[in-house]
Amino acid sequence: MADNKDREKARKVVADNRRARFNYEIGETFEAGIALLGSEVKALRQGRATIAESYADAKGGEIWLVNANIPEYLQSGPFNNHEPKRRRKLLLHYREIAKLAQGIEREGMTIVPLRMYFNERGRAKIELALGRGKKLHDKRDTEKKRDWDREKGRLLRAKG
Repeated sequence: MADNKDREKARKVVADNRRARFNYEIGETFEAGIALLGSEVKALRQGRATIAESYADAKGGEIWLVNANIPEYLQSGPFNNHEPKRRRKLLLHYREIAKLAQGIEREGMTIVPLRMYFNERGRAKIELALGRGKKLHDKRDTEKKRDWDREKGRLLRAKG
């Protein structure tokens, strides 16, 4: 248990998809590496990435990160830079790729990126999850539960 907390502290979170847990019922999570160019890594180290509108796609036995925005690294020359919203290959084990592809095809789920970070070894990683889109009434129920939990905490603090 303490080892897991140490691992969490060693992570430097670059981008977080905060809307994902509101819009999707999150199932199984996976950690994937990302095939990046040098200027992309430097831009990530500056903490300048967004994954809010991004998703992952399974094509031909590979998983690709689509629509993630890593802005250009200003210090690199004009010929050494990258395209900000290009498709990036995600590095996973074969069994994990098969599990994700099966979730998309058979169960109608989506691969949602939750968080992009650097691990304790300094490697860029992304946390993916299989998610099922929530309906509007499910989102309302989630919001009601969150509001009630917040109010319950206030009441308990006021009494105690």
